[in-house]
Amino acid sequence: MKGKLFIVSGPSGSGKSTVTKLVKDRLNIPLSISATTRKPRNGEIDGKDYFFLTKETFEQKIKNDEFYEYANVHGNYYGTLKEVVESNLNKGLNVILEIDVQGALIAKEKKKDAVLVFFRTKDMETLEKRLRNRNTDTEEVIQTRLKNALKELEYEKKYDYTIINNDIEESCRELINIINL
Repeated sequence: MKGKLFIVSGPSGSGKSTVTKLVKDRLNIPLSISATTRKPRNGEIDGKDYFFLTKETFEQKIKNDEFYEYANVHGNYYGTLKEVVESNLNKGLNVILEIDVQGALIAKEKKKDAVLVFFRTKDMETLEKRLRNRNTDTEEVIQTRLKNALKELEYEKKYDYTIINNDIEESCRELINIINL
């Protein structure tokens, strides 16, 4: 029996990465590692957090049809390599795919039985506070992420489930419940 694909997305700062990593570890579910052209953040490891690629390499992989989905977000490419997702699904493993809303909708078109889970904060003030507390982005990047968040929130209704992430443990329980349905 094939595994099931769970696609998690939401605005930057919504806590989706933190929650998906915790759930992945607790349930021993593979988290599909995305490829990106953005620079690594402090502590991120190539092949563990992301596959960090040059723009040229990424674009060659697009031409070779090696991506399950890809999108340009905040001026950088992000994408999911087909072989990473398919090899786990074919082994009967569930897979959590953490991607942006553009990629999620493209992936849902290709994989109709995928389950879409949208993460958000209770309000924009909470989201802005989280982005600022990261201390990793310039003011310009924060403003871009906040503008993009407003656009991303418009897609929430296209998702199968929404998790309002006010508490990490509660959000973990909610995501685990969705996966175990």
